[in-house]
Amino acid sequence: MRKCIALLSLFAAIGLAPALRAQEEPSRIELYGGYDYIRFNINSNVSGQPPSQVFNGNGGSGDLEYNITNWFGVVGDVGGIWATNGSKYGAAIPCLFGPRVNFLKGKVTPFAQVLLGGVVTSSGIQTSGWQSHFAMTTGGGIDVKISKHFSLRPAQAEYFLTKIPDGLNNRQNNFRYSAGVVLRFGRNS
Repeated sequence: MRKCIALLSLFAAIGLAPALRAQEEPSRIELYGGYDYIRFNINSNVSGQPPSQVFNGNGGSGDLEYNITNWFGVVGDVGGIWATNGSKYGAAIPCLFGPRVNFLKGKVTPFAQVLLGGVVTSSGIQTSGWQSHFAMTTGGGIDVKISKHFSLRPAQAEYFLTKIPDGLNNRQNNFRYSAGVVLRFGRNS
C-alpha cells in the first residue's frame, strides 16, 4: 500500500511540476494603462518668466512590455500630460523605450527600468508651438498579480529628465508617478 501511495505521489508531482513552474514565469507580453502625475521643475533665464517654475502635470500613459526572458524585457511607453502652475499651462507627450528588469516574487513583481526617448511639448511650459526634446526616465515599480491575465500596478516612481531649452543648462530634473492596471498575454517558455 505504501509503495502504491509513493508511486501515485511521484506521478502527481511529475504531472504538476510544469503547471507550478508556469505560475512563476512572466507573461510574454504585458500591456499597461494608467494615471500619471509629473512634477515639472523648470529653471529658466528667459525674459518675462520667473527664474524657477513648477508645473503639476496630470494625465495618463500606456506601455507595452515584451519579456525576452523570465527576468528581462523591453518596454515602449507613451503618455499624455496636461501641466499647469496656476497661471500658465502646457502639454507634454513623452515617448520612451528601453530595458526592464523584473524580480519575480510569486504574486508580487518589483521591477526597475531605464527608458530613453523624447518628449513633445506645447506652448506654455517653455517653448512656443509643439517642439520635440530629449527625455529619459529611471526608476521602478511593483506589479501585484490578481489573476493569470490581470495585475495591478499600485506604484511606479521615476526620475524624469527632460532637455527643454531654458536659457540656462537646458536640463530639467522632474518626478513621475504612475499607477494602473496590467493585462498579461502568453507565457515564456
